[in-house]
Amino acid sequence: MSSDQRDPVKTICPYCGVGCGIQVQQGEEPGDVQFMPWGDAPVNEGRICIKGGAATEVVDHEDRLTDPLIKEDGEFREATWEEAYEYVVSELERIRDEYGPDATGFFGSSKVMNEENYLLQKLARRYGTNNVDNCTRMCHASTVWALRTSLGAGAMTNSMRDLREEADVFWIQGANPGEQHPIANSQYFRQAVLEGATVIQVDPHANKTTRSFQIDDTDRHQHLQLNPGTDIPLLNIVLKTILEKHEENPDEGWIDEAFIEERTEGFEHLVETLEEFDEEAAAEECGVPLEEIELAAEKYATADNAAIFTGMGMSQHACGVDNVQNEINLALITGNLGRPGTGVNPLRGQNNVQGTCDVGAMPNVLPGYQLVDDDEARESVEEVWGFEIPDEPGLTNVEISYEAGDSIKGLYVMGENPVMSEPDANAVAERLADLEFTVVQDIFPTETAEYADVILPATTWAERGGTVTNTDRRVQRMRGVEKVHENTKHDLEIVSEVGKRLFDDGDELFDFDDPEAVFEELRQVCPSYHGMTYELLGEEGLHWPCYELGDEGDPFLYEDEFDTESGRGHIEGVDHQPPAETPDDEYPLILTTARLEEHYNTGTMSTRSPTLNRQTPENFVDVHPADAERYGIEDGEYVRLHSRRGEITLEAQVTEDTKEGVVWTTPHFAAASANRLTNHVLDERAKIPEYKAAAAEIEVDVEPLGETADPTADDD
Repeated sequence: MSSDQRDPVKTICPYCGVGCGIQVQQGEEPGDVQFMPWGDAPVNEGRICIKGGAATEVVDHEDRLTDPLIKEDGEFREATWEEAYEYVVSELERIRDEYGPDATGFFGSSKVMNEENYLLQKLARRYGTNNVDNCTRMCHASTVWALRTSLGAGAMTNSMRDLREEADVFWIQGANPGEQHPIANSQYFRQAVLEGATVIQVDPHANKTTRSFQIDDTDRHQHLQLNPGTDIPLLNIVLKTILEKHEENPDEGWIDEAFIEERTEGFEHLVETLEEFDEEAAAEECGVPLEEIELAAEKYATADNAAIFTGMGMSQHACGVDNVQNEINLALITGNLGRPGTGVNPLRGQNNVQGTCDVGAMPNVLPGYQLVDDDEARESVEEVWGFEIPDEPGLTNVEISYEAGDSIKGLYVMGENPVMSEPDANAVAERLADLEFTVVQDIFPTETAEYADVILPATTWAERGGTVTNTDRRVQRMRGVEKVHENTKHDLEIVSEVGKRLFDDGDELFDFDDPEAVFEELRQVCPSYHGMTYELLGEEGLHWPCYELGDEGDPFLYEDEFDTESGRGHIEGVDHQPPAETPDDEYPLILTTARLEEHYNTGTMSTRSPTLNRQTPENFVDVHPADAERYGIEDGEYVRLHSRRGEITLEAQVTEDTKEGVVWTTPHFAAASANRLTNHVLDERAKIPEYKAAAAEIEVDVEPLGETADPTADDD
């Protein structure tokens, strides 16, 4: 069959959480898979970023896992699927019998579809444990926690479309959509700026976002370049400024008294928290002039519609929940919630990180964010599933990794790469080596797969169907072309088969014909998805919540009330907590991290793309000119970056994009991953690690890594 006889398949880009539609064309050979634009795709309207355009390059990459592998005497050998299944099931049974079900952990994946994550978390709970989690723990767990407890749902309050059409001020804190969500930035946020919107960006690092708006030198742009870890004092200045201005002149409308009175609780606590707050001292700690912060406060508070965008620069701290709570405080006291062009909007980093959480692949919630320790919610799910669910929250993925070799004896990893993604990565690898049994289900031999006892070869995003949920809660269908490698299997097929073999009632609980059949069960236990079907999703998708068939979904939330027990939005004053590590004589610099437009997370896919590697083939570190002069660093010179946990060698870029005393790098490259250096200290509630601030030091006069800088950064 010639390629022009095959119709292109409409699907969703596998990279960030914007949810861009693309088409995939399969040629005469299964491996001949090409990208095609989807001109009227609902989110991106045909436009695509560099990652989306290059997404098909990895589908038939030479590194693809094509057959099951079993480790014997330290080496992997090819195995049959029957051998692999028998080994996986027998070891999971053995560990449960010897140590109990809580001795095993299960990792879902934000690169995997709703149906597959739903089935994996169901399998974990049938096994008898709530030890199931996904990489949102490393990205937005604190955001989800704060939004869910204070407003009702752990997701964007608004849609990209209503923000484009109605927002007057964009307050972007700890997020860089120009780099990390390029199509959202260009198609939605920049369009609003062209029509007059103001941008206030709060970030330690100058970046592509404000440059992309081309308003750098106007009064509609501010960049508050704060020191890492000082977001709470900066926002407390903003909040106190607004409260003081209102007290001086209540008629100017800096706060929304009616909204506070009718729709919020806790305002008095915020006022009390800020009574003795010293704005001048806080501004000095932030490293930002007080008058600049006060001006930003005025722009936000006096706008008709002001929207907050929040990212991992806010969430990846030991005080991440409090960081996001302070953003919620700002939105609530000014009445910027419950209508178009407002809200608190986390920009999600992976194509299905929102959906993976929605469907319950977390240790403390069931599908639809129903708490596992809520008897009524748990029993309603048990009624559908037909078995009892443990009533205590399980361990997060970071906690599972910490316990590997101790209380955790077995690990089931579907599409995750904790050896690269978790902080203090050298120690993570050492602990995984101590596990009694590990199974890794993936498309490439990841750094984590090296520690597996069994590797199960899965199909890529382009070869299978299902649903994913983007950053503004739009559930969309993915559709697949034919399998590229005959002996690979879809994640859904693998998890279903393991479930059928592992449990006496497995044939009843895990026998599904296709993803749509799984989605139909998901609808029964996830209230916000209940009104959706594959047919209703069509090509446009639907924004949750959809409680009943026929609901069209809500582009923005909380128009009438918040989804909290009281129906009110929760305000709570918070105090500054410095990062767990601050500079000292031994480690005098602050290390912070972020993503690049050209690459993605742990690099499993993106570093295998020739197009993306030509743009950025290896890691680098940004160093301020004053620090470069002090250390004697030349632009382009290789340096060794140290923390208390490890070291990496990488190229130095001397730039004023970073602040003096702050070095900035990325987590994408295995040969020099930032996560060998990052701190594993956790937010007490959300259990998210503090990636964004660690003490560091630089050593110069080192040899460059050359060709070994990243073994996957090859154009072949």
